[in-house]
Amino acid sequence: MKAYIFPGQGSQFPGMGKDLYENNAQAKELFEHANTILGFRITDIMFSGVEEELKKTNITQPAIFLHSVVMALSLGESFKPGMVAGHSVGELSALAGNGTLSFEDALKLVSIRARSMQKACELNPGTMAAILQLDEKVIENTCAEITNSSGETVVAANYNCPGQLVISGSTAGVSLACEKLKAAGAKRALLLPVGGAFHSPLMEPARVEFEIAVRETIFRKPSCPIYQNVNALPCSDPEEIKKNLVEQITSPVRWTQTIERMITDGAKHFIEVGPGKVLQGLVKKVNKEVEAISP
Repeated sequence: MKAYIFPGQGSQFPGMGKDLYENNAQAKELFEHANTILGFRITDIMFSGVEEELKKTNITQPAIFLHSVVMALSLGESFKPGMVAGHSVGELSALAGNGTLSFEDALKLVSIRARSMQKACELNPGTMAAILQLDEKVIENTCAEITNSSGETVVAANYNCPGQLVISGSTAGVSLACEKLKAAGAKRALLLPVGGAFHSPLMEPARVEFEIAVRETIFRKPSCPIYQNVNALPCSDPEEIKKNLVEQITSPVRWTQTIERMITDGAKHFIEVGPGKVLQGLVKKVNKEVEAISP
């Protein structure tokens, strides 16, 4: 079975989507439609902007969504997913891919999500760090101990693949966790160049704002199940999808568990739709026997 997977922040690069725009009439039309919906020419930033500009959350998220969904739609009849999943904001790309959301509604939600998360980052400053080659339980317990004893928030945020777990929280909390986790045997504890504490309780203001927008948006019954970040389980119920999508803002991305469950449910070919090849690498680290490719 074919599983289509959609990337999140970190996969962007200058020039992303330019080849699609120049070589596919339908893609060009969709990009221009997106510029109108957003109220500014995001394509100018995607195609000609500098890396720093592309890293801003309110630009990164719609840019990755656009690249991913336009690529999926440009595949035409060959795009026939048996299941979908997306990493963080990629979940909205996946929901556009399986027909749960229209292109327009999904883009509007991505834009609201990005702006609300940007505001939450400014309201509750924080950061993230990748912890390599340490038992997940040790990381989870250490984060819980720091949060309880110091009052500084730090949690497990992204279960990316075996041996790579990203933590998120206040700058002081993450810094303290990095020290303790290195002492506990982590091979490395790398601070990430991100603008805030994504997928942590510090994103609560964004979750509240995003929930209002989700409630007002039409979610249809999908053409195939989406495996959602919060619980790594397949879902086809529009109301359940909404709940999980909102909860994702302050909850961990269980990507390792998602890929494992998709494989259990019959996925043999993973196709990453969007910029970069980050997810293909993570899939191969979860299970090197399955195929993971670009379209």
